[in-house]
This record gives sequence, structure tokens and C-alpha cells, in this order.
Amino acid sequence: MSAKQRYDALRSDRSQYLDTAREAADLTLPYLIRGEEDTLRGPRHLPTPWQAVGAKGVVTLASKLMLALLPPQTSFFKLQVDESALGEQFPKEARTELDISFSKIERVMMEDIAASEDRVIVHQALKHLVVGGNALLYMGKDKLRLYPLNRYVVDRDGDGNVLEIVTKETINRDLLPKALKLNPQVNHPGDVYTEGGRTDEVDVYTHVKRDNNRFIWHQEVEDEVIPGSQSKSPLDTNPWLPLRFNTVDGEMYGRGRVEEFIGDLKSLEALSQAVVEGAAAASKVVFVVSPSSTTKPATLAKAGNGAIIQGRPEDVGVIQVGKTSDFATAYQLMGTLEQRLSDAFLILSIRQSERTTAEEVRSTQLELEQQLGGLFSLLTVEFLVPYLNRKLSTAQKSGLIPRLPKGLVKPTIVAGINALGRGQDAESLARFLGTIAQTIGPEAIQQYVQMGEVVKRLAAASGIETLNLVRSDEEVQAEAQQQQQQMMQLEQQKLQVDAMKAPINDPSKQPPEE
Repeated sequence: MSAKQRYDALRSDRSQYLDTAREAADLTLPYLIRGEEDTLRGPRHLPTPWQAVGAKGVVTLASKLMLALLPPQTSFFKLQVDESALGEQFPKEARTELDISFSKIERVMMEDIAASEDRVIVHQALKHLVVGGNALLYMGKDKLRLYPLNRYVVDRDGDGNVLEIVTKETINRDLLPKALKLNPQVNHPGDVYTEGGRTDEVDVYTHVKRDNNRFIWHQEVEDEVIPGSQSKSPLDTNPWLPLRFNTVDGEMYGRGRVEEFIGDLKSLEALSQAVVEGAAAASKVVFVVSPSSTTKPATLAKAGNGAIIQGRPEDVGVIQVGKTSDFATAYQLMGTLEQRLSDAFLILSIRQSERTTAEEVRSTQLELEQQLGGLFSLLTVEFLVPYLNRKLSTAQKSGLIPRLPKGLVKPTIVAGINALGRGQDAESLARFLGTIAQTIGPEAIQQYVQMGEVVKRLAAASGIETLNLVRSDEEVQAEAQQQQQQMMQLEQQKLQVDAMKAPINDPSKQPPEE
């Protein structure tokens, strides 16, 4: 079966998710996800939402996820040595040297990611995940590439493992290899024809299949395999990453965050349209003149500001809508919906008050970040882990970093759900120390708490590397002993100086005894 036939066969399973994703995009970011017919290039007519709460929520949530998954200041992963593979007899000095080398490798990898366009593509993919629940990333040698839901299909097994991926792209015929011989009489819907009868654009299908412990793929054009497009990759370094936001058992595709709150978005959209149109009608000023009035409508229309005309005031009136109470009800409901959506998309809403403290703002922000726990879990497994494995594999093959021995070095993700857990650890530790200081006294902390361990845990909770930064207990004790010895030496020197300054008892200078 050709790639095109396989794409058409799997497209029916995707139609429901694509329709839902397009409806969600119409309420938030209409340009983000379009239908199957919008795969061709060219101008498109997009709907304009009546409210901007959905767009703001999508951008805010995607930005928060971006900063949590790929933090710009710290590394999102850490290289560690497998303790079971080393054994207990491994010297401590060698462990320190390995930690220093691993720290250098982490910095090199983060600099490489910062110099690339990965964060731009990942942020765009996160917006697709929030709105449509699905996105496909391809990690090429040079950069990432994003495939929207309307340009790929996927097949999974019962456990959610990817079995097959087929992508569809529309490119210019001149970009194809010269060795590829195509039939100029083959026509496809939507093709643009030239005077010579050939089409300017063709559909390219990329067929990715799982073959035992690896993935293999190739590209086809009009059922012909493109020469040189065949490739393969192990499972753990697969460059094709089909991402999902929320998973449902037995479903091939994911569900987005917007779909979970699409009822509130639809209600807010309808109310916003009604209020805007009603406000436009209410703001229209129309004067009415009594038919029996001596004041002519033309005279009233031509009168300037401050002009004096003949007439009676009761003969002239203004049409009023009289819907103030109805508008107030709709506006109040809109405020309730906006607050619910702001909480759902983690938009920080500060209480407008003169007594709003920084502690209240911080607690509100922490409460919102704790809601990200469920969102981070799947993204950590389906994005960060394979993304890191592919990045490390590509960097080792290109010589950017040295080869890491398999089975001895294991990368560990410290961002996403792990970073959220570290933030909660820091909050709990600070609350614990504060409770001890308030109930027992600050001296109890010095008496019962090991301050060295507190410093290490706070550094770990902040994602700060303690190597060569925080002194060990042995170093602290050695320095304390050295200071004690220095104090003793100073005391001895002081005693010697005092002894030298004391008067000497000379018998010849003593007064004679009586």
C-alpha cells in the first residue's frame, strides 16, 4: 500500500479530532489550525472572534509551559553516573571530576539549544497542543519542524505506542530531485496547471513505520519513492515526536485544553457578540419630532451647536434602547466566565485592592503553578525525554560533545513536573523552618537542624548546581578547626607579649630588709 493510500485510510479516524481542533481555534487563534482543504498555500479567510480571552489564555499557558519545560537560565536535564554500575569502591575524586565534566556537557548542550530555533518551534507546538491537543515535531539535523494536525495522521497500539505516521506536504515540482520521473498526466485536486499541462505543485507523503526496535521512513510523490529519502533510527532516538496534551484510553489522538472549557468559551463568545452589537445599537443617537410640531426636522438637523431655533422641547425626543438592566446581567455573567477561563489557562488575576500584599500575589501564583502538575506529566514523557535523547545522540555523532558510555551515564530530566516538585519542596522547607522559629525559637534551628543539609536542599529546589559552590561538612569542620587553631595561636602570642612587658624582679634593686 502506498503512502497516499495509507494516509487516506487513516484520515477518517482523524476527522473528528480535526473538526474539534478547528472549532477550538476559531474561538482562540483562528490562524493556528485549519481544515484538510487548507493545506495549500495562498490567502485564506479566517473568522474573527468577538472576545480575546481565549487567545490570551492560549498564549499565556503556552508561555508558562515553555518556560517550565525549557527554562532559559538553567538546564532542563542533568547527567548522572549510575551508582550501581560504579560500585562503592569508586574514588570520590573521580566522582567530582565526572560531575565537572558533566556540567560542561550540559552547558554546551544548552548553548546549542539557545543558538538554534528550537524554542520558537516548541512554543508554536505548545500552542497547537493547548488548542488542538496534537502536534508533530520532526527533529532534523539542522532544526525542528512542526506539522499541524491537518498535515499528518498517526496510528497507535492499545498502549499508546506509535506504530505508523504519515505526513502530507505540498511543494513546488521544481524542488523534487531531477532523477525522479513523474507522470505529467497525473492530476490532483487543487493543483495549479501551467500552459504545458504540468502541475506546479505536488503532494509529498512521508511514511514512517515501526519495524521491531527501530523506525524506518521514506518519501513518495505520486506513488513513486523519492531517491535518497529512505532513513531509519532506533526507538530511543526517534526524530518523529507525535505529541499529545491529554490522552484518552483507546484514542489515537489527544485532546486540547481549549476543548475542556469550550462550553465557557462558546458562552462568552455569544455574550460578547450580543453585548457588542447591543452597545452599538444603544450608542446610536436618533431624534424624533412630533408630526404636529412647528419645529421642522430639517431645521433641527441643520442647527449647529449652540444654535437657537423656534420650537417646543416636548415636541423633540430621543429614542432610547432601555436595556441597561439586561446589559448589566450579561456583563456580570461575562465577568464570571472570564474569571473561570483565566483560572483554567493560568492567567494571574491580581485582586484590585489597596491592601493587596506581595505575599498574596505570590501565593496566588503558586496556586496557579500547582495546577500544571497534570499538564507536565505527559509532556515530560512524550516530549522532554525523547527530545533530550535525540539531542544527545546528534551532538555525539557531530562531535559537539564526547561519547557517553552506555549503561554508565544516565540523563535525568529536572524540568517540567520535577521542577514543580522542587518548588513545592522549597515552599515546604521554608514553612518548616518558619514554624520552628515561631513556636520554639530561632535558637532551636541552630540546635536541632543541620544547616548544611538545609542549604543543599534549598539549592536543589532552586535548580542550582552545588558543585564547588556549597562547602561540604568536612570542609566546614576543617575551616572551623583552622580558625580555632589560629585563635589559640593568637592567645599564646598575646600571653608571650604580656610576659615580656611585665617588670623583672632584680634583687639588687629591692629595698634592704630591716
